[in-house]
Amino acid sequence: MKILYGMQQPDEGTITVNGEQVVLSNPGDAIARGIGMVHQHFMLADNLTVLENVVLGAEKLHGIGGRARARIKEISDAYGLGVRPDVLVEELGVADRQRVEILKVLYRGAKTLILDEPTAVLVPQEVDALFDNLRELKAEGLTVIFISHKLGEVLSVADDITVIRRGTTVGTVEPRDTTPRQLAELMVGSELPTPATEESTVTDVPLLTVDGLRLTQTDLDGVERVILDDVSLTIRKGEVLGIAGVEGNGQSELVEAIMGIRRPDTGTVTLDGTDISHTSTRGRRQAGIGYVPEDRHRHGLLLEAPLWENRILGHVAERPNSRGALLDIKAARADTERIVRAYDVRTPGIEVTAASLSGGNQQKLIVGREMSHDPKLLIAAHPTRGVDVGAQAAIWDHIREARREGLAVLLISADLDELIGLSDTLRVMYRGRLVADADPATVTPEALGSAMTGAAAGHLEQTEDDVR
Repeated sequence: MKILYGMQQPDEGTITVNGEQVVLSNPGDAIARGIGMVHQHFMLADNLTVLENVVLGAEKLHGIGGRARARIKEISDAYGLGVRPDVLVEELGVADRQRVEILKVLYRGAKTLILDEPTAVLVPQEVDALFDNLRELKAEGLTVIFISHKLGEVLSVADDITVIRRGTTVGTVEPRDTTPRQLAELMVGSELPTPATEESTVTDVPLLTVDGLRLTQTDLDGVERVILDDVSLTIRKGEVLGIAGVEGNGQSELVEAIMGIRRPDTGTVTLDGTDISHTSTRGRRQAGIGYVPEDRHRHGLLLEAPLWENRILGHVAERPNSRGALLDIKAARADTERIVRAYDVRTPGIEVTAASLSGGNQQKLIVGREMSHDPKLLIAAHPTRGVDVGAQAAIWDHIREARREGLAVLLISADLDELIGLSDTLRVMYRGRLVADADPATVTPEALGSAMTGAAAGHLEQTEDDVR
């Protein structure tokens, strides 16, 4: 897709657009040919508003004022994107950022729309809305290239399916002529892995206790908003506590409060019997918290640094990265080699930059780094977002193995099958509050999705309709 968008040049082969063979030297060439791409990792400037991001580089189309604003509103309304032009991008959740990216591409007049893992950040109801949008786009003559490893979604929305494995086309099929199992065998040579966890390893020993967390934030116009509202939870040793919620309902802020990145107004955080409410982020890491952040590019990696430097991040003062007051580069390099082998990070070596790895291999490096310090608690925010099925299965295996050894896990995910499969306990977060809980053994993705949008609360029971 980078080649099709002009970001990378092919060694051989041809690209034909509307019957004409073309050479796409840069994204500008692709845009001029009506090709637009929404990347898996969004390409937005955090310190600009939505309107500024949309018009950036396309000022000649509709200017930067009233006409641009009217066009943005027109596109947003036409496709149900619900975009707010004057909000800073840094204040948006991942799902809203994705909508801005789609609008940005449509604003430039794209006739071929490339979507890379577009549903990774959406709940079932939002996925349905996105697919309705895609069908509208198709009805108006647009071509959509939809990249996903979620087979049910591909089968429901695609007219044709091409399967690529290790850089080679291995098959082209029509949805009506294939099954999820056949697609899985084309993709990975076997049935798709599942996140299901058979045996319970939950103990009676509380490891993390969060009590009465409240966090407020004052907006630019001086209005105080409640971000976290009296959040309390307990995670025991050997337990995976899953939190479901639509992006932007306080999950990110809860994680940052537990990590010490944000200071809540009230409430306490206790780790293994010790109050860490006023401990620094570094102190919390050294006390035994591993952290897989939701955005690996912004918060998990130095993309232009080699892998061995990325292995040191967040654990500078711990062995094997340091000995006393000095970094131990030789030991850090050796341990990076071990992580690459143990976590199947596919790379030519540890000197390459993190940016040169695929998303799945970047994520395996982060998981390997965090698990290498024997954490008591692992905070995993969207640990398999946008990674291929092989890497997804590997990450699930590592979480299950650590759980068997007594690790406590706080799992935040937009993948409801992942949440239901991996979690021992499920809670639902809505507008900064924990509003519902569910038993992963009986709850359905639809019931979870309903609670995530505020339509249900309390304990979620499986209904006869769900069974049917």
